[in-house]
Amino acid sequence: MDYSSIYLKNMSTRLNYKHLHYFWVTAQETSLTRAAERLHLTPQTICSQIQTLEERLGIKLLQREGRGLSLTETGKIVFEYADQIFSLGDELTEVLNGQNTTQPRRFSVGITDFLPKLIAYRLLQPALLLSDTFKIQCHEDRLENLVTGLVAHKLDLILSDQPLAADTPVKAFSHLLGECGTSFFAAPSMGIQCQGFPHCLDGAPMLIATPFSAMRGRLTSWFEYLDIQPHIIGEFDDSALMKVFGQAGTGIIYAPSVIEKEVTQQYQLDVIGRTEDVREHFYVISLERRLKHPGVTAIHNTARHSLFNTSTRHDAV
Repeated sequence: MDYSSIYLKNMSTRLNYKHLHYFWVTAQETSLTRAAERLHLTPQTICSQIQTLEERLGIKLLQREGRGLSLTETGKIVFEYADQIFSLGDELTEVLNGQNTTQPRRFSVGITDFLPKLIAYRLLQPALLLSDTFKIQCHEDRLENLVTGLVAHKLDLILSDQPLAADTPVKAFSHLLGECGTSFFAAPSMGIQCQGFPHCLDGAPMLIATPFSAMRGRLTSWFEYLDIQPHIIGEFDDSALMKVFGQAGTGIIYAPSVIEKEVTQQYQLDVIGRTEDVREHFYVISLERRLKHPGVTAIHNTARHSLFNTSTRHDAV
């Protein structure tokens, strides 16, 4: 059940926005006294107005915590909506007053933890070259957390190394940007002479993604199929951090073959082998079935025509 939709429906039909504003300020201040000072009202007035809001919605929004106040689980949902409502109101006021007319347009992007940062940069670069000025905001997190931000319209898109799961309870679409093989790297200081790749990886020290990464499962299956057992000495949520450890000679690392040149140059690593049997996939996840946002379409088109050189169909799922 989509509880946020239920709350939004209730709010749109029964909501008093003055009461919502009092709640929003109080939640920010975590104190009736501080909220009263900010709003130039008495704490009793604010308390009464918030109680009226809770009664109308039939839900508890704030609870006592020590000497202050904290949000209930339902209150957190309502606060997120209120934050968007009043933040947009402030932005509108600035625009109408001529204070924000020359400001760049916000382009907020979510990036999954293990998506290589070099890939993210090359995917986002086209948005910076548009005729309209964009101010890019990047947010890194796990996919499930980023999807929450996308649905709440805090993000314009998500760059991911995996599509949304079929049972994801949100209406969003995964557009394939492209795919490529995998390259393996080692620091010269490791002195690895990888003859007979990939079997030379058997028993070799290796750094790998945590199980949350889509590539972890593909690599594990590939190793099992070839009866290869690398010596895993480190697991990472962040691909850039893994490369830094690889640069220090801690272990063999891997990355998408499409950025092989950048990885060798930036981290001073040697390529010890590559395979097309382990494919890395890259997606843009959007609320749009047909991509219309200029920043999103620029990323999609450049990725498919230049970076990955794939077909022109959208592949929305």
